[in-house]
Amino acid sequence: MKKIAGFILVACLGGLAAVGISKFFEKDNASRFEAMQMARYASLTEGGVVAMGPDFTAVSELATPTVVHVITTVDMAANGGGQEGFDPFDFFREHGFQMPQQGPQVGSGSGVVISADGYIITNNHVIDGASKIEVVLNDKRKYNATLVGTDPNTDIALLKVDESNLPFAVFGNSDDVKVGQWVLAVGNPFNLTSTVTAGIVSAKGRNLNLINDGRSNEGRYAIESFIQTDAAVNPGNSGGALLATDGKLVGINTAIASRTGSFAGYSFAVPSNIAKKVITDIMKFGSVQRGFLGVEIRDVNAELAEEKKLDQVKGVYIAGVSPDGAADEAGIKEGDVVLKIDEAVVNSSAELQEQISRKHPGDKVKVTVSSKGKEKVLDVVLKNREGKAKIDTEMKADKNSALNAEFETLSRDDRMRLKINNGVKVKSISSKSILRKAGVEEGYVLTHIDKKPVYTTADVKKLLEGKKGGVLLEGINPDGSKGIYGIGLE
Repeated sequence: MKKIAGFILVACLGGLAAVGISKFFEKDNASRFEAMQMARYASLTEGGVVAMGPDFTAVSELATPTVVHVITTVDMAANGGGQEGFDPFDFFREHGFQMPQQGPQVGSGSGVVISADGYIITNNHVIDGASKIEVVLNDKRKYNATLVGTDPNTDIALLKVDESNLPFAVFGNSDDVKVGQWVLAVGNPFNLTSTVTAGIVSAKGRNLNLINDGRSNEGRYAIESFIQTDAAVNPGNSGGALLATDGKLVGINTAIASRTGSFAGYSFAVPSNIAKKVITDIMKFGSVQRGFLGVEIRDVNAELAEEKKLDQVKGVYIAGVSPDGAADEAGIKEGDVVLKIDEAVVNSSAELQEQISRKHPGDKVKVTVSSKGKEKVLDVVLKNREGKAKIDTEMKADKNSALNAEFETLSRDDRMRLKINNGVKVKSISSKSILRKAGVEEGYVLTHIDKKPVYTTADVKKLLEGKKGGVLLEGINPDGSKGIYGIGLE
């Protein structure tokens, strides 16, 4: 406050001084001032028309029909109620309706249509835990949406509605985005039509530790390399579009920097190149196929450079190497500094992670490293988390001892065919299983346990843990009929 008062005082004194100086020179310089004033105004006008700022009307007209409103219904009892404290994601999510914590709660966000046949990209946190997802187009048409797939590690989700000939956004290359360039943020909050704001790119490669902050069960694999912009955003804008001035999609709006829940000058978007790779994998393989270097990394700053006696303050420091991982097999050592991934210069962990996140297991990348002061280029064949250098599309099965049955993740095709957002499939049933005694068949899709939604095989174990007595199972039988079974656990 004292600093502010100081600034005000200086401004006032400066103003008084200016007035005095003006009065002193006013008489002698009146004609000169008028001439300068006329010349200055002339430089801002042409033909009597005042020069305008950038015109985004054409881009806005093209973009707004492609951005949709996403409405979610969340069973709060099944999801443990709300979170305490301010959540940067909640600002966008627009939980505008105060409903009982033990009943369904309605939330909403935005999404972007990316194909004429109804594929829509949004944020994972917009639809996370939803038992029902609806989409409202810019022209007010409303549809039930199917969750095709999600990637919590990038906060991206893919939805599908049954419609054709929809206007859609075209992906741009987020690598071409430059700091200082104009961008447009388009959202569809409050179940109204789209809103458009403009600003400039303030920074790239921002790591805010949002996704890693307990939001993903596998948080250490989170990929954060946000585009930072000062385009104003509104509640419900999460999942909306960040566009370049040519109208191409360069990011998916995700979060804000704020301690209050109000827009405070900065918002953050997932780069389009990351988002595009995620949804392409989901559509092609059913899940995200991500390659890994197999290293622990740290940003290089002045302190680290001095501590490790590095000859330059740039690149990404290798703090550890996983035995038999991709980096280990290629000859990358602890203490090396990564300077480039292929032709892309990397000077932060976020930049390195972004480049690697676009690759698949089995892809070969050229990694330029500084090792003991000498630069060298190494060919690295990336691996998946299981240490395999290949795409893995097999469904992972999980045995459940309580039910004497084996469950597997529901495939994208199954979710689309059954038009459901959650569930796991019964892969095999033991002859001694209480499921078999209850009449459950292999191929049964389990969607709810005691009215609580099941999304993964881990959910089955979690929801049955410590259970005794009667348990209600709901789902879909192999023939497509609704299957409700009551079982007893001892």
